[in-house]
Amino acid sequence: MKSVLKMWNQLSLVKQIIVGLIIGIALAVAVPEVAKPVVILGSLFVGALKGIAPVLVLFLVMSAIAQHKSGQQTNMKTILFLYLLGTFLAGLFAVIVSFIFPVSLTLVKGAEGLTPPGGVVEVLKTLLLNVVDNPVKAIFNANYIGILAWAVVLGLALKNAPDSTKTLISNFSDALSKIVTWVIKFAPFGIMGLVIESITTNGIESLLSYGKLLLVLIGCMLFVALVVNPIIVFATVRQNPYPLVFKCIRESGITAFFTRSSAANIPVNMKLCEKLGLDKDTYSVSIPLGATINMAGAAVTIAVLTLAAVHTLNIDVDIPTAIILSVLSTVAACGASGVAGGSLLLIPLACSLFGVPNDVAMQVVGVGFIIGVLQDSFETALNSSTDVLFTAAADYQKRLKEGKKIDINKVA
Repeated sequence: MKSVLKMWNQLSLVKQIIVGLIIGIALAVAVPEVAKPVVILGSLFVGALKGIAPVLVLFLVMSAIAQHKSGQQTNMKTILFLYLLGTFLAGLFAVIVSFIFPVSLTLVKGAEGLTPPGGVVEVLKTLLLNVVDNPVKAIFNANYIGILAWAVVLGLALKNAPDSTKTLISNFSDALSKIVTWVIKFAPFGIMGLVIESITTNGIESLLSYGKLLLVLIGCMLFVALVVNPIIVFATVRQNPYPLVFKCIRESGITAFFTRSSAANIPVNMKLCEKLGLDKDTYSVSIPLGATINMAGAAVTIAVLTLAAVHTLNIDVDIPTAIILSVLSTVAACGASGVAGGSLLLIPLACSLFGVPNDVAMQVVGVGFIIGVLQDSFETALNSSTDVLFTAAADYQKRLKEGKKIDINKVA
């Protein structure tokens, strides 16, 4: 037993996750009834990540801002630009692919009890109201826009506090980071439980009839992850981006794929940023912010499913309207976290651009929930891994401008 534990501890976390994934698939396929109790491991893992993430974000951001020295440069402007550029290009590419490979849907019921937002103004209003949410309520509901806002305000208010106070906050921040390290060590077992739950609960039979739609959705997301994002990173740092891209996908994308929650993946991304040696003052803000507004996968989902509804109803779409859809999907994707139901419930908003009736649009949302097992997994993996990717790209660009030598191949 000791030798087995020693071999297990010698494996990297990624290899341990792959082992857990293989065991989970084998158990779910071979002995589903016996494997069902293991599902609790997945719920415990995701619950622990979701539980620690809001408090971690509050203390990390508060500590970083309270101890920030005047004149010290951060990369937030560059990171925000990369977030918005990546989301827009993802939506634009999804629109182009949807024209090349039009998808028609067999509409189904299944979203009758949901209420989509009335327009972009309502989405933005929800975001603004989240900013001024009660801080305790924001932490309880994992409202990261509200948590970020209060963390920034508290951090600014504490800038002139005694060093002992700042040290106390920093110690809390370090302690929470340590707890995150403990939680992440259980990732292989958590993911084993999650994959068993996914296979035993949903199966793959219900997805087969939507094969073409899934192919377009997943194809777009993979292209964005493996082509569009690397081009953006190359334009930023002028080095081969793929070592960094693959590291972010391996160590952030895999866990995000199974947790299907950008919020739950915040601690994982924080740990990866620390591993990459990034500036803590920057990533402590950019990672939780990215989990809220960096939504390339959501932009793809909104654009593809909206144009699928349009093609199903034989509505002609001109180029200017298609470009407007790309912009709308970007804005809507950035506001997805502020709307119950995430990106799927913003599809009726995009459909309204083409005059698609709301009852039809909600049927498309129903289709989205049917394929959500894979759609949401790939979407979250793309969104979350890109948070680290763009944060790292901006950090490396800053160091290169300062005359420091950075080799992405060695760093990643």
